[in-house]
Amino acid sequence: MLNRKRYAFVGAGNRCTYMYAVPMAREYADIAVIVGVFDSNAKRAALLQARIGGHVPVYDDFAVMLDEAKPDVVIVTSIDSTHHTYIVQALFAGCDVISEKPLTIDEDKCALILDAERRTGKRVTVTFNLRYMPFMGRLKEAAAEPTLGTITQVHFEWHLDTKHGADYFRRWHRRKANSGGLLVHKSTHHFDIVNWVLGDEPAEVQAFGATRFYGPTRKERGMRCSGCAYAGSCEFHIDIREGGHKLLYSDCEDVDQYYRDACVFADEIDIEDTVSLTARYAGGAMMSYSLTAYAPYEGFRIVITGTKGRLEAAYTEGAVGPYAGHTIQSIRLFDRHQAVIDIPLGEESGSHGGGDERLLRALLTGESDDRQATSRDGALSCAIGFAANRSIREGRAVRIADLITL
Repeated sequence: MLNRKRYAFVGAGNRCTYMYAVPMAREYADIAVIVGVFDSNAKRAALLQARIGGHVPVYDDFAVMLDEAKPDVVIVTSIDSTHHTYIVQALFAGCDVISEKPLTIDEDKCALILDAERRTGKRVTVTFNLRYMPFMGRLKEAAAEPTLGTITQVHFEWHLDTKHGADYFRRWHRRKANSGGLLVHKSTHHFDIVNWVLGDEPAEVQAFGATRFYGPTRKERGMRCSGCAYAGSCEFHIDIREGGHKLLYSDCEDVDQYYRDACVFADEIDIEDTVSLTARYAGGAMMSYSLTAYAPYEGFRIVITGTKGRLEAAYTEGAVGPYAGHTIQSIRLFDRHQAVIDIPLGEESGSHGGGDERLLRALLTGESDDRQATSRDGALSCAIGFAANRSIREGRAVRIADLITL
């Protein structure tokens, strides 16, 4: 009991519940004890408490939780725009912090986090679960093969299907003030993988973005799916009064009026669903990147070109479309003598290809692991999104060094 590390949660939504709280309570009780839960919605916090046994204290004030529960580590899974507030408070209270990605939504908030970490000597870890996918591990290994030579260019295309992609436009993510847009909230995963594979830092970004599919592009729309006159004909209609959404969202919305089923064609949506950017790295490599949030199927394609060869990787999955229920993956390495190497890949299972489970084990056991991401890693991945957002607004290339100081 005395050797168990003490953990507190801020944000009691789906990610906190199933990525952290439930497995920690069931599988890691010998090394981790949950000492507090805080959420701005008291009903949601109470639901998490019940799901992990009913004995964990629920707090209605974050500062009080820090003072009374005295956690060693605070796990932050609240909405992105609040990350900096909780991270900074926790650091100055003497806690280490585990933060869900993205670290934060803009350069000013990022500066507050990095300054607090320097001043307190405590540590912020950012949870990039894609690093723990076996596929990404093999990708990094393949990119280091002598056959490829020095990496000069990366082309990265990520496409979200209309089940996954639409969800960002009906939830709190749909406002940049909450999420920083998909270039921060979602793409931070992808930028981190490129930074990690290259072992380099981004220097400059030029971006373009638009909302072409969601937002106010359709006349047949309402405020939310519940009670909508077009419920019977809209392919994006969901019913949060049943299934897993009922307890966590429908039954809790009277507290804060957060509606999980807001219309994906609403006027207030100000995040892009179609983005493209180019980035230059400090070591000279270049990246082209695109994200589409309304594709027929889900997955990504990454092509890495070097002075001696070319690596092509593809990963396709999803809940809708021709690949629904299936995962198709490949990594191929080509040299300039027409030789082709197919990289052997194993079967993947679990959330994010088993990445979530591997990440949580590494976080809780403290095992030596070069895949864990620091605040610096989190800041550099976010910074590409910060720069891209500014580039879209101002119509110019943006230097990373003008946004963050590491």
